[in-house]
Amino acid sequence: MGVVNVTPDSFSDGGQWYGAEAAIGHGLELVDQGADIVDVGGESTRPGAQRIEAEEELRRVGPVVTELVKAGVPVSIDTMRARVASFALDAGARLVNDVSGGLADPDMPRLVAAAGASYVVMHWRGHSHDMYARATYADVVGEVREELTRRVDAAVAAGVDPGRIVIDPGLGFGKRPEHNWPLLARLPEVATLGGRTFPVLVAASRKGFLGGLLAGPDGTPRPIGGREEATVAITALAAAGGAWCVRVHQVPASSDAVRVAAAWRAAAARP
Repeated sequence: MGVVNVTPDSFSDGGQWYGAEAAIGHGLELVDQGADIVDVGGESTRPGAQRIEAEEELRRVGPVVTELVKAGVPVSIDTMRARVASFALDAGARLVNDVSGGLADPDMPRLVAAAGASYVVMHWRGHSHDMYARATYADVVGEVREELTRRVDAAVAAGVDPGRIVIDPGLGFGKRPEHNWPLLARLPEVATLGGRTFPVLVAASRKGFLGGLLAGPDGTPRPIGGREEATVAITALAAAGGAWCVRVHQVPASSDAVRVAAAWRAAAARP
């Protein structure tokens, strides 16, 4: 899954693709580089980000989703708003990537159900402006699984086909670095909710916990531009660990890593 942030303030590439023409071109480039899905978002969820109005979010993503779909690109819409998701689905988007797991807009699960679309349900404890205030866990894997189970159950109760649900452990969202690593290391466990195994989306690309891991001798986190190799390592490990998809900003190296992981898993499965 390649990322197209149509925003001026996303943490990794804010402003680089802000504008329909640039964003559409970037989405097409990601597909050429090997992306299977292009995830289009118009609202930053970086730590501390403030929300924008729905009209502004639609203004940003509307033409991008429309033109990418016309070009035959499999598009997912990264939004917490049912209104924005509705526009994107009507335009031909195939998947709704809701970082709130349906908590930010209670109409979202019903909309997804009515559209028969696929739905990424992410673990989330609150909006970006104060999400770290909720980053307290005694057992992060157990608590994330429990809270994801409630969100999945709510989506299914609203009519969403469980076979179309993808879960996301929400790396970095209401989680400090020490919380992210157990979730990554125990993906098969995270994927199993209520006796059913769900596809898992891993979105670690360039995130702050990688910058902290790679900090310099003085403790300064590695800048965003220097986290790409670590992102590729996460891609390989997550894919080998059974992830359904990885969400990344730069596709070529991660695409290669997925192929390597697939070969590794195939060899491991042979007697």
